[in-house]
Amino acid sequence: MSGEFRQYADRFAAVAMANVTRAYPNAPAHLLRGPEDLVPPHTHHPAFYGSYDWHSAVHMHWLLVRLLLRCPDRVPAAAITEVLDRHLTPGALIAEADYLRANPSFERPYGWTWLLALTAECRALGGVAGERWAAALEPAADAVEQLLRGWLPRATYPVRHGTHANSAFALGLVLDSAPAAGRGALAEAAAKAVLGWFADDHDAPVHWEPSGQDFLSPALSEAEAVCRVLPRAEFGHWLTGFLPGLEPSDPGPASGTESGPGRRASAALLTPPVVSDPADPQIGHLIGLSLSRAAALRRLSAALPPGDPRVPVLTAAARDHLAAGLPHTASGDFTGDHWLATFAALALDGPPGHGAVD
Repeated sequence: MSGEFRQYADRFAAVAMANVTRAYPNAPAHLLRGPEDLVPPHTHHPAFYGSYDWHSAVHMHWLLVRLLLRCPDRVPAAAITEVLDRHLTPGALIAEADYLRANPSFERPYGWTWLLALTAECRALGGVAGERWAAALEPAADAVEQLLRGWLPRATYPVRHGTHANSAFALGLVLDSAPAAGRGALAEAAAKAVLGWFADDHDAPVHWEPSGQDFLSPALSEAEAVCRVLPRAEFGHWLTGFLPGLEPSDPGPASGTESGPGRRASAALLTPPVVSDPADPQIGHLIGLSLSRAAALRRLSAALPPGDPRVPVLTAAARDHLAAGLPHTASGDFTGDHWLATFAALALDGPPGHGAVD
């Protein structure tokens, strides 16, 4: 799918460039301790003040670096570099690191892990610019590592719903990004947490999905996290217990297809969600659900042993979800344009800190 990513590169670049430099509208997740905190977004966040909210600003910066890494010939590389040079400066990122430490629950864990992904992507880009941005990001990445190491031992239970606080998605980003960001020990801590939370899970309640404002699938996010830490054969066995009914339908004596509860539940999980109003900020999350599911389904199919009958099922469902979500990624409506292209990139071109996943 990486060839499709190249086809969308110019429009993704335009959307991301517009977003990271756009301060308003803005939804700050900032606790007002007094009137002195009523300041413009740029005051607290000199690097990540745009894109409506902090986490979207961080992952739209990630998208710009990914575009420079994967297809610099298809995007305005000089203009992107100029914007990143203005934002990813040592002074701005020290200020961001200081803010994270002073507000230790801010953007936990979603925004934290996207900052780690951005650091990994800059290191993967390399060259003079990539090394410059990666070095500038180090204080903020240090703050994220410190915060994650402090939080994980206290997180007795994972958060399983399908929005920003989802624990599995965040730790998946850590597992993808920490080694590439030079923080292999953090990946080990994340893997330990994934196994502690999820190794014994079975019979996921996928008939509850999707919820009305999900942009992540609780079940697929968990499975995708687990597939990063279990050996291939062991993961295939775990997935059988966690998501039964993913195998191709077998002929049934009466209806023509096997239609047990596992099959009906998995069918709902493998079908793109209905999005009744893409411009509604919460209902529109379901567009992102199509894209994040596409990325997860694609990875799960690659994580199973060769010849596993679930592979073609997952691969087909990934393409269906991608086809449902892609048309909305650069619609001209800021409601979706401030974030959806990042999730399209994950679906088309692979995880943070890596090249394309075929």
